[in-house]
Amino acid sequence: MELPLDRVAAWMDERALGSGPITDVRPLSGGTQNIMLRLTRDGRDFVLRRGPEHLRPGSNKVISRETRVLGALAGSDVPHPQLIAACDDTDVLGDAVFYLMEPIEGFNAGSELPDAAAGDVPKRRDLSFSMVDALAALHAVDHVAVGLTDYGRPEGFLERQVDRWLAELASYDALAGYPGPDIGDVAGVATWLQERVPEKWEPGILHGDYHACNVMFRRDEPAVAAIVDWEMSTIGDPLLDVGWMVATWDLPGAPDEFAGLLARAGGLPSGAELVERYATQTSRDLTHLTWYVVLACFKLGIILEGSNARADAGLAPREIGDRLHTTTVRLFERAHELMDGAS
Repeated sequence: MELPLDRVAAWMDERALGSGPITDVRPLSGGTQNIMLRLTRDGRDFVLRRGPEHLRPGSNKVISRETRVLGALAGSDVPHPQLIAACDDTDVLGDAVFYLMEPIEGFNAGSELPDAAAGDVPKRRDLSFSMVDALAALHAVDHVAVGLTDYGRPEGFLERQVDRWLAELASYDALAGYPGPDIGDVAGVATWLQERVPEKWEPGILHGDYHACNVMFRRDEPAVAAIVDWEMSTIGDPLLDVGWMVATWDLPGAPDEFAGLLARAGGLPSGAELVERYATQTSRDLTHLTWYVVLACFKLGIILEGSNARADAGLAPREIGDRLHTTTVRLFERAHELMDGAS
């Protein structure tokens, strides 16, 4: 997609973000359909992020929310992309809001694993534990103090989850060609969750999609350079992030979906070890963590099944639909295993 970079340059002029032409424009790959471009101006590198080429109804809102949470995290201990400036004027790009951030120097273990880590089990374990440390740092942030009081609706957050995602699954029936979900006992998982909703929890910043493909690791040491892809972030129960990390960790039958080359290399800590590491850095009550892992399997599985439904309707590639359907089935299998072990 070609962007009107002359208009972007004029917008940057107004904010004293360099001068002269924008050069060395190159696309960056990511885990979503959002567009990211690395570009250079006046000797400085920037990354521009906007919604997909064909904007969805909520695309601009998502980008604006990302901008807000990244701005709020400035100066914190949380490794995150450093926000430079945001543009909410859709006239600049014609239809999309966007923002500029500092480039992240590092690698995504979904698609790259440096030789030093590929051949070193202790280093891969350290990379894994650094994910936990970064998440604990995020959950330690006081969302009220950083101005995110109204960033989400924490009241009733856990109680809303099952009905919210059952409704999402039901909405796929409107897609022509989709025969309905064949992903296991959805109702059984829903009932189990609804009967065991934790009564007490502490609101905080929730990343919303925390797994190994949504972090960038540093090249000089086994540590997280930045947590990326904040489009599902909100104020809710941060323990759902922990559940999400465990739910997606070394998933049987779909190990590449959430950790890629890191998962293939093996020698990683277990999900239980990740939780133990998190427990040393939080005062949150982890008594009901199995419930959060099951909820993560339930919610993520339904989200991924949407791609399968869209593929049936000819709105997404069949290969992607098949792959994500398999992942959904594996997530529901993991949910049932956890439920059986907890009963």
